[in-house]
Amino acid sequence: MLDSRPVWCNTFDMKLSEELKWRGFINQTTYSDLSRLDSLHGQTFYMGFDASADSQTIGNLAAMMFVKTFLRHNRPGILVAGGSTSLIGDPGGKDTERPLQDEKTIASNVKNAEQQIKNILRGHKFKLVNNLEWTKNLNVLHFLRDIGKHFSMTPLIQRDYIAKRIGKDGSGISYAEFSYTVLQGYDYLHLHDKHGVTLQLGGSDQWGNCLSGVELIRRVRGKEVDVITMNLVINQATGKKFGKTEEGAIWLDAKKTTPTQFYQFWINADDKGVESYLKIYTELGRSEIDAIMDKHQKNPGERYAQQCLAAEATTLVHGEDNAGRAAIVADVLTSKVPVESISSETARAISGEIPSITVKAGDSLIDILVRVGLAMSNTEARRLLGSGAIYLNGQPTSSEQLDGEILDGRYALLRRGKAYKDSALLELG
Repeated sequence: MLDSRPVWCNTFDMKLSEELKWRGFINQTTYSDLSRLDSLHGQTFYMGFDASADSQTIGNLAAMMFVKTFLRHNRPGILVAGGSTSLIGDPGGKDTERPLQDEKTIASNVKNAEQQIKNILRGHKFKLVNNLEWTKNLNVLHFLRDIGKHFSMTPLIQRDYIAKRIGKDGSGISYAEFSYTVLQGYDYLHLHDKHGVTLQLGGSDQWGNCLSGVELIRRVRGKEVDVITMNLVINQATGKKFGKTEEGAIWLDAKKTTPTQFYQFWINADDKGVESYLKIYTELGRSEIDAIMDKHQKNPGERYAQQCLAAEATTLVHGEDNAGRAAIVADVLTSKVPVESISSETARAISGEIPSITVKAGDSLIDILVRVGLAMSNTEARRLLGSGAIYLNGQPTSSEQLDGEILDGRYALLRRGKAYKDSALLELG
């Protein structure tokens, strides 16, 4: 366990284009030479954020860190919450039509997204806008004549995600979802006209939608603007999208993914990808990450790189106090720190992660296992005890009663199997 969050000097000796490449952000771009970015100091960029869920995920967090790199290099930025585009639904990456959500739900989602964006980008100046502001009163004839007229159907239906949906085995696509790319192109035009935006950032799956804005501005204003899309973050151990677990997505909302669960996710990061995750999900510089990886590679079993990653990422999202508490709680739940030594404050934090119950020596362990949900019935509890699947303070137990000699502290940890989530905190009453 790290005693506290590491403190680094965070020195940056790279130009913007160099840092973007080093951190592994760059997927595709309209720039023939990315180093051109380094001379465009006053260039205003924008990036949009989806509001179809009530919280952003660590996939969205990677995009925020992409944005933060530009802000750290003092580039003017605009963040667009998709109040209108989320009402339509982005067809990209989906095999079937997204269910439409009502305006009240989307408005709530936008509010949550804006709070999370402000938290992650705190300390930096940027504009935060909602594309519903310039689309909610848009006249349909104006939109078709002045915007839709400039889009050719041929390249639109050839885009991979649309072609797949309208192909022989596709599920089809509604005009509403088909129009999503036109709406996004209109966003770029509006921001170009009102705020002088000449660069759009997006995810790799947004390349086609981003080009819609580039083409629209070229046709309507006769101006050349640019796009940079970032790589999808991949779990290098599985080859699958990073941030998905058996339990689902890793959310930035502490009510959906607690700080301890969030911290533990990073602790469990794969060795193959941990260096790239440090580059994407922290603001540590090259020398700091090189030092972390040098120490990690001397003894990978200690998971030093993962500890640094967990401390930095959890502090970024949930604050230093919550990160420190999450580290202690995670170490207790994984038996790295004896539960007997914990404070009442730590016990309260643990109680927010797993069931807790007040017990006394001699109580029926069978009854306790059922009450805390580690067994569905007395029969199952007896079977688990008999098979050696139940652990008390990290040691297997087959006793059907709580042994007073084992309970030598105020608290004890009861666990079924190896997973820390299948645990309960026992407090001696």
